[in-house]
Amino acid sequence: MTARILYIEDNEQNLYLVTFLLKTKGHEVLQAHEGPEGIEIAGREKPDLILLDIQLPSMDGYTVARLLRTNPDLVKTPIVALTSYAMPGDREKAMAAGCTGYIEKPINPDIFLNQITAWLQNDMLGENEK
Repeated sequence: MTARILYIEDNEQNLYLVTFLLKTKGHEVLQAHEGPEGIEIAGREKPDLILLDIQLPSMDGYTVARLLRTNPDLVKTPIVALTSYAMPGDREKAMAAGCTGYIEKPINPDIFLNQITAWLQNDMLGENEK
């Protein structure tokens, strides 16, 4: 199963690693370096999954998630926070902002890819039931 995945991330090393891993599984990866750019791309491209860094310049990931959820075309799109924010309460804060998943950095490549596959399968199973 391949998917179109949007990754909103300002750190070039993280962007490279995640993009590389996802492409090895055949996924198409769209990239945005800032929140407003990610919101625009998501609205236009309607990806199957959105990976979202929380610590972004100009607009934090919590705000990005809340704004993405106001787009009727993206209401059911899984948004997974991919972040180094790993303090107590950070996961809950991401979920309250509209994220459907949470992955802490640094990532373990094998576990990361398994998590992505699980979110995509759950989302696509839901789409098939419509």
